[in-house]
Amino acid sequence: MTNKKDINAGIIIIGNEILSGRTKDTNTSTLATWLNSLGIKVEEVRVIPDKKNTIIETVNLFRNKFKYVFTSGGIGPTHDDITSESISEAFNISYGAHKEAFSILEKYYQPGEFNEGRQKMAWMPVDANLILNPTSGAPGFYVENVFCLPGVPSILKAMLGGLQNKIAGGEPILSHTINLRTVESEIAKSLSEVQNKNSDVEIGSYPFFRAGKLGVSLVLRGTDQNKIDTCNSEILKFVEEKKIQIVEEN
Repeated sequence: MTNKKDINAGIIIIGNEILSGRTKDTNTSTLATWLNSLGIKVEEVRVIPDKKNTIIETVNLFRNKFKYVFTSGGIGPTHDDITSESISEAFNISYGAHKEAFSILEKYYQPGEFNEGRQKMAWMPVDANLILNPTSGAPGFYVENVFCLPGVPSILKAMLGGLQNKIAGGEPILSHTINLRTVESEIAKSLSEVQNKNSDVEIGSYPFFRAGKLGVSLVLRGTDQNKIDTCNSEILKFVEEKKIQIVEEN
């Protein structure tokens, strides 16, 4: 049985435009932030091209590896939007016009506007469950534990509310940040000692450069506020001993 605090997810970002650098991926941050708020830890993210075999292989790997899988991109009306067809093959489900999706889109567009390209957005695994789209009409869908969302950031974000009651989360993931005026090599040993004593708290160390000066952000993440507080106190103790300046704590 899966421990509530161990619920995980993987994210698959699909699109040649992301890999080429033409389009900046912001959907990973949106999905990860939302999932963390539900107590679901994102453990892996992959960016892959619009290639059917790659999509199928990655989806099959992820759906067996993680409790939940979220894909972004490739469910639009153009020739290179092949995610829906690929998901159908991954699950060995017929690919065709989804009756409910077709009806939603037919009602959304004015007479004469529901052309062949727009009809393509209703093609998906025929028995998939829909994810309603309050912004532009075209629904996403999910099959078992794989949730397929559009690549347009504003539309993806708007659709997340409709998923709230479709997934079971865990304990909310809490975080605390300490910004120090130091370098990683100065705190590496002490930080390792604190981490070894506090295995239930994940400590991330991230160098930064601000106002012409170096620094390190320490981010403490976990599901138990008391354990985060204990870990924080131990860090502040060695920070004081080493006379390191605290830039900000939140």
